[in-house]
Amino acid sequence: MIKNDFPGTHRNRGVQILLVSMLTLALDQLSKWIALAYLLETPRVIEVTAFFNLRLGFNTGVSFGLFRDFFANAPELLALISLAIVAVLLIWAWRSDSFFERISLAVIAGGALGNIVDRWRQGAVTDFLDFHWAGWHWPTFNGADIFITLGAICLLLSGLRRTDETDWKEKQITGRRGPTRVN
Repeated sequence: MIKNDFPGTHRNRGVQILLVSMLTLALDQLSKWIALAYLLETPRVIEVTAFFNLRLGFNTGVSFGLFRDFFANAPELLALISLAIVAVLLIWAWRSDSFFERISLAVIAGGALGNIVDRWRQGAVTDFLDFHWAGWHWPTFNGADIFITLGAICLLLSGLRRTDETDWKEKQITGRRGPTRVN
């Protein structure tokens, strides 16, 4: 396994993961607090540009409102499922030798925790970012969704980077690229 870790112990890993996930959670909750403060009273929509509005909404489902009807009366169930997924992400981050992978996972976990807090507190996730064009609206989303998406993209890039490093090191050792075939 390729190690591209900063010097330190597993304790440092825990501190990195905790700081990044808590900072992500705090930024998400702050943005939602501001959105609720400005959008809860009328008007519930503030036009920012010709293609972007601040529009308050509450999502009882998962991404893009999927399974909205299923979880509408059981937000705690969705919060518990999400919490289990966050636990898996944090264990993965803790075990990762890659700093970039660890931070990516912590950002995803922090974003997910932001949505979990909403579900526990109010039974739905606060959404307020609304992109639209010519009458078509992308589903309204929030800061946590941005963090989850950016973390997932960085996680994919981390995996690609590790694959490239592995291929390069293997080529340096064997003089060829890719897996070695045995006939």
